[in-house]
Amino acid sequence: MERAKFGSSQPLLRREDPRFLTGQGRYVADIVPVGALHALFLRSPVAHGRITRLDLAPARAMPGVHLALAAADMAGMGVDLAMRHNQVTNRDGSKGAAPERPILARDVVRFAGEGVAVIVADSLDAARDAAELVELDIDDLPVWLDRSLGGEPIHAEAPANCAYDWGMGDAGRVGAALEAAVHRVTLQVVHNRVMANAIEPRGCFAEFAEGRLHLCVNGQGVWAIRRDLARQLGLAADAIRVTNPDVGGGFGMKAMGYPEYIVTAACARALGRPVAWMAERGEGMMTDNAGRDLVAQVEMGFDQNLKITAYHVDLVSNLGAYNSEEGQIIQSELFAKVLTGVYDIPNAAMRAVGVYTNTCPVDAYRGAGRPEAILTIERMMDHAARVLGADPFTLRSQNFIRSFPYTTATDEVIDVGDFDRVLARARAEADVAGFAARKARSAAKGLLRGQGLGIYIEAILGDPDETARITLDSDGGATLYVGTQSNGQGHETVFPRLLAAQTGIPEDQIRMVQGDSDRIAKGGGTGGSRSVTVQSTATRATAIAMIDGLVDFLNAEWGVQDVAFADHAFGAPGTNHRLTMLEAAALARAKGRVDLLDVAQTTEIAGRSYPNGVHICEVEIDPDTGALTMDCYTVVDDFGNLVAPALVMGQ
Repeated sequence: MERAKFGSSQPLLRREDPRFLTGQGRYVADIVPVGALHALFLRSPVAHGRITRLDLAPARAMPGVHLALAAADMAGMGVDLAMRHNQVTNRDGSKGAAPERPILARDVVRFAGEGVAVIVADSLDAARDAAELVELDIDDLPVWLDRSLGGEPIHAEAPANCAYDWGMGDAGRVGAALEAAVHRVTLQVVHNRVMANAIEPRGCFAEFAEGRLHLCVNGQGVWAIRRDLARQLGLAADAIRVTNPDVGGGFGMKAMGYPEYIVTAACARALGRPVAWMAERGEGMMTDNAGRDLVAQVEMGFDQNLKITAYHVDLVSNLGAYNSEEGQIIQSELFAKVLTGVYDIPNAAMRAVGVYTNTCPVDAYRGAGRPEAILTIERMMDHAARVLGADPFTLRSQNFIRSFPYTTATDEVIDVGDFDRVLARARAEADVAGFAARKARSAAKGLLRGQGLGIYIEAILGDPDETARITLDSDGGATLYVGTQSNGQGHETVFPRLLAAQTGIPEDQIRMVQGDSDRIAKGGGTGGSRSVTVQSTATRATAIAMIDGLVDFLNAEWGVQDVAFADHAFGAPGTNHRLTMLEAAALARAKGRVDLLDVAQTTEIAGRSYPNGVHICEVEIDPDTGALTMDCYTVVDDFGNLVAPALVMGQ
């Protein structure tokens, strides 16, 4: 049995690029059905208020308007208005708050941009004209924007606007260790709110015909949205097809469901006609889930040798006006995954409080909690080095994890790592030894020069299960069905290459299918940096299962017992029998054994992967003008075996 060898330095051209670079990509807006109606959402202009008047009659009377609906109308159509979300378990054992997030505001609006009504018309211009005639009165309510507990409750279920109060670790033990420390250092780290701003705004279209719903959405997976549609529209799961076409960027922001998808699908079902919605840029900035938005108060203890003895993080994060799909777990459970970074810290604890504010909801973005944890501890290490008069490189190095496998304070098991080696390589590449001379030269010119250091470790998250299906097709090629969803990473290049390395099937004869709930039984989508790790494992297992089946078949056909697959071919020792994978498939098909040519396997990865690396940035600043020049940025990463080095460099 041949095992694929990855990590080749051979240049790899992305299969996707020719169509993207020549304008042949097929995004949601490119494939909207001819004659589709257009949805427009009327949105709240204020952050918090009670709807005292909402008259849609003038809009309904406008030419070209087919529907104008508010929350009550949706409920009357049998639509479950409540969006799905996950909750954490509080420190006292209770669950985090669970106020309803309606797909359209019920009586009260809670952030500027929240949908109040939807208008479906022949064209966007007709919908805009109709929206101008809607009579909407909102009486202001108190607005809470502070990243802290307090204020008039936005939801009755959340006194003091507390969404959750979560914790991990033995706070008493950590407190005692801090009390006993020779040195104690404290710091506040503020993480500002960010917006994803993918090149392609969010959008979808829906069709309902012959009792089946099709939703095409530019998301990061199809199965969770299908479950939401089934629940909220009261449809059987097999009566729903969800597809993802080409997706122009996701970054976590497109990984979850949104109210617009449910509303658009409900309108298509009500009208029996296709309905499309595509966000405008400003609309997306108001309604796309934001990221980050937290403040962490941290304290670290050291012994006389500057070894870390204890670490405590107390953070408050802004969830926005509602629980988004994963909002409660981001700055709690996911932050904790890499709480202590690359450091051997014997005592660590964390408390995380989530608060509701009258702002757009916050959810996963670019690493979802783990970058925030790393920035927090790396800021603390820099601050501690200054306070303690230590070299920031040395302080980090003497606290590295060096014995593996290592169980962190948050029960993550890091199986391998060589942080000293990565740091040494980064120091050499960045010429840290020459920094003092460069700083002196800058000073001679009246300029300031600084050097920043950051060391990270990532914990691959997301569903550990994934499924792959391989078919050897009658046209002489193969099709690989995957449960992940590309939104720019290069999956169409990587996964066929993996299969080709495993089986010897030429890459250009391997098709890949993704993002279609009718054609793929299940999958975990893309998020948490999981795709290559879990999908490659499933693809390899599926290829092995297919090869094993063909080995048994050929043993019977050739009257032998020792057929093996090596050098990308089946052969039997002592005979001249030799068949490639595709030739063996042709023989099996001729013998009526098509069952051997369609194989699926579901696998579960046994543990997380922990890529890590060092970043060193050197800047020069003009103190008179504040002008900043980034003189050098050096990155050294430990990613293990690289499946596609060119794609890694591209990312």
